[in-house]
Amino acid sequence: MHDEILFINIAKLVNVREQNELVRGTDLAKLPILEDAFLLIKNGLIIDFGAMFELEIKIVQLPQNIIDANGQFILPCWCDSHTHIVFAGSREEEFIDKLKGLTYAEIAAKGGGILNSAKKLNETSEEVLFDAAMVRLKEIAQLGTGSIEIKSGYGLSVEGEIKMLRIIKRLRENSDLLIKSTFLAAHTYPAEFKENHKGYIDCIISEMLPIIARENLADFIDVFCETGFFSPEEMEEICIAGAAIGLQPKLHVNQLNSIGGIEKGIKNNALSLDHLETLTNEEIVLLANYKGCSTLLPTAAFFLRMPLQPARKLITAGAAVNLASDYNPGSSPSGNMNFVTSLSCIQMKMLPEEVINAATINGAFAMNCQNETGSIMIGKRADLILTKKIPSVAYLFYSFSINNIERVMLKGKWV
Repeated sequence: MHDEILFINIAKLVNVREQNELVRGTDLAKLPILEDAFLLIKNGLIIDFGAMFELEIKIVQLPQNIIDANGQFILPCWCDSHTHIVFAGSREEEFIDKLKGLTYAEIAAKGGGILNSAKKLNETSEEVLFDAAMVRLKEIAQLGTGSIEIKSGYGLSVEGEIKMLRIIKRLRENSDLLIKSTFLAAHTYPAEFKENHKGYIDCIISEMLPIIARENLADFIDVFCETGFFSPEEMEEICIAGAAIGLQPKLHVNQLNSIGGIEKGIKNNALSLDHLETLTNEEIVLLANYKGCSTLLPTAAFFLRMPLQPARKLITAGAAVNLASDYNPGSSPSGNMNFVTSLSCIQMKMLPEEVINAATINGAFAMNCQNETGSIMIGKRADLILTKKIPSVAYLFYSFSINNIERVMLKGKWV
């Protein structure tokens, strides 16, 4: 059991909430902040907070461990709801190919892209993959990420996909991060099924899903719905099969083309619709009325030199926008949510208050862990970012290349 820890003289306690709600539209700009505050944690959970002048009334006996956060801010940790951090090896040779002008399709045609990662992953032992992913988890924790979704999708075979999901389960058991697992065998078609889509979908449904159900290996199911990958109809078939074993969809849609993935995702009760670089006005209206999360991945668009997502249009329309890193070796080789949030301000014109809500409470909703993390709230995990002395919340994103984090706490323990 952890001892009680009392933070006092917190300049700004950021995103304090009394109830959980997905933040939509113009409400994203409303960020509840308590100035000159205290925060009490015990056994890894937030048990009280308030203004400093209330301290003697609310806390009769002060704990031994008191931290004076004079001039520093405390925020909830980042909630990164879309990553692919279990992978074997990097793909900087493709990075060079892109610099030389090759397209995504041309790189894939010569064995690059997802199939490249799949080949490497299937040749790498579970132990090596686990160790590499654990290093990445520790790195992003130091950068302020406290909860994360991790996808499979580089196995593309029964053995490879199950291996990935078992690694994610081990990571969850051995890390203080809150980890959610997503089954993404429908990432692309493996070479042997390139002309036999039905054969691979049957393999996913009849061979992989029963093992996942038996071993309780995933929380969600995902499909890459895109021209040249999985059609909306193929995605729906996979989502229905996943739902039958309790896996709610979290879907890759509208990254490169608008082909009807949003409509099918909404119809199939997707928790989140992710990417959304390519949106029609009609689709923006659909997302405004959609009950789930519209997940934007600006670092992927940045790395691929694509136009960034139309965040302002989505927010103005009333969508529930959240932000994630898409950490993966091909299109976003970084899990730094501080860069994700700065980029969202600088290039997508989101306000500082909007990006904090989008990267904390809304990110938690996009993983269905909003009851455990994502805001400063009594009963939630003490997943906290303690900043250095900074002049304002906006400074976090304005000073985009500077590390403004002094320390990070997960479940009441310093990272």
